[in-house]
Amino acid sequence: MLIRLGKWVVVNLICKVTVDSLIAVLEDSRSLVPLIEKTGVLLAGCLECGGKILACGNGGSASDSMHLCEELIGRYRDTRPALPAVSLNADGTALTCIANDFGYEDVFARQVQGLGKEEDALVVFSTSGRSDNILRALESAREKHMKTVLLTGKGGGPAVALADEAIVIPSYDSGRIQEVHTYILHSWLEIIEEKLFGITRSATGEVS
Repeated sequence: MLIRLGKWVVVNLICKVTVDSLIAVLEDSRSLVPLIEKTGVLLAGCLECGGKILACGNGGSASDSMHLCEELIGRYRDTRPALPAVSLNADGTALTCIANDFGYEDVFARQVQGLGKEEDALVVFSTSGRSDNILRALESAREKHMKTVLLTGKGGGPAVALADEAIVIPSYDSGRIQEVHTYILHSWLEIIEEKLFGITRSATGEVS
């Protein structure tokens, strides 16, 4: 019983520390709100003008990429027309073909070259902003004159200089960075649905 109680106390402490650290990062991120709003409006404008959103990332950030795109092509708050969005992480055949024939550093850039157009936007998720495949994707999007938005942390890395807009979470903890990235992509979805379809929500979360 004492051993079990001790384990429960440890688990409870871990959860408290995790929550407290997330709250601290969110508080430190308050100054990013204007940039979050600006980039959300940028993405809405891209879609409104007939463009599409491409997104990519590695590991947990790949999940963020797919999360953003499935909500756009499906729905977030309410039923509305589908929006064009492609996660460059979703096609396993493309990823393995490109990695095998060109190298893993080109798995996203090659898709940007094939799918991207000037009216499109590329959203990149990267906790460090240092991965070669992320840097090459941003370079390819720049060559196509696409809008680029970077969500990152850990000081931003070299990717910041390659993006039109970079939101750098003030943390070096990958878990906290990705959790705030999820909050940001949800904020973008709310901005996009409000701008394009007039879908809004109250402070209690009710859709109107």
